[in-house]
Amino acid sequence: MDQESIPRATTVHRAGEWPQAETRDAVLVDFDDRFRRRKLYTGEGGLAFLLDLPEATVLREGDGLALATGGFVRVQAAPEPLVEITAKNHEHFARLAWHLGNRHLPTQIDGDRLLIRDDHVIVHMLEGLGATLRKVNVPFDPEGGAYGEQNYSPTQHHHHHHDHGDHHHHHDHDHCDHHH
Repeated sequence: MDQESIPRATTVHRAGEWPQAETRDAVLVDFDDRFRRRKLYTGEGGLAFLLDLPEATVLREGDGLALATGGFVRVQAAPEPLVEITAKNHEHFARLAWHLGNRHLPTQIDGDRLLIRDDHVIVHMLEGLGATLRKVNVPFDPEGGAYGEQNYSPTQHHHHHHDHGDHHHHHDHDHCDHHH
C-alpha cells in the first residue's frame, strides 16, 4: 500500500465529543506512543492510517481521530507496568502527590490512588514517606501539567534530586519558558 492510499487522521476529537457510531477501528497504544504529531499506526481491526496533525498532541483514552476519508479511529490506552500509590489519609495523599509534583514526575490521579511509572529512586522515596505501593498493569493517563499538554513529552523525565541539607530548594530552571 503506497503512502497516498493510506487514510490520514488529521484532527483529534476529545473523548465524548465525536460520534461513536462512525468508528472504523481502534488503536491500542501506550502513553509514550500517544504523544505524536505524525506516525503510521495499524488499528486493532487492521486499518493502517497515518496520524498527521499540525503539532504533537497528547492522545487520551477515548479520543477519536477523524479520518480525512470519513469515520474515526478510537484511541485506547494500552496497559503498562505502573506503581499504584495509596495513602493513610487525605493529608498523607496530598503530601505524596506534592512530592511527585515537585519532581515533575508524570502522575495519574485516579480516585484515592496515584499511578506512576516504576522508578526505583522514586519508589524508595515513597516507601520512606510511608506510602503503600503495589505494582499494577493498567493504562497510564497522567495529568497534563500546569502549562498544558502541548509542550509535554512523555520521554522527558525531570528528576530533581535536591540536597537534603538545602531546605531552600532553589530550582535552576525557569518554569515559564515553556510557552511559545
